Amino acid sequence: MRQDDNDRPLFMISVAAELAGMHPQTLRLYERRGLVLPQRTAGKTRRYSQHDVERLHRIQELTDLGLNLAGVERVLAMEEQLETMRRQMQLLQQRLDEASEAMRREIERVERAHRMDLVPVGRGQVVHIGRRRRHA
Repeated sequence: MRQDDNDRPLFMISVAAELAGMHPQTLRLYERRGLVLPQRTAGKTRRYSQHDVERLHRIQELTDLGLNLAGVERVLAMEEQLETMRRQMQLLQQRLDEASEAMRREIERVERAHRMDLVPVGRGQVVHIGRRRRHA
């Protein structure tokens, strides 16, 4: 399934409840608490996406660990914040890599522009390069 497909409202409440292993009334309770937000059809029927079903599984995992719904809300909010920060870090790392590569190319360009060929000179020899200055 593509990422876009995960958010498509596909399942009626009875199907979503069965997929999540919960009673439909539990899904209504979670909706009232804001833990899951199914989309609505024009006739106001709830439709759950695959993402919603996965979120219901996560809620069930957390309640099985002994968290109450307030704890579940907090954990889910922290997980969302962590995911947002992970995406921001990934973007910043990409920008840093691009800036590093641009800096490396610029250093190479400057070094090439200022490169002077070295000529081997024997011991004791002095080589003057360029014009000699006249003393008045």
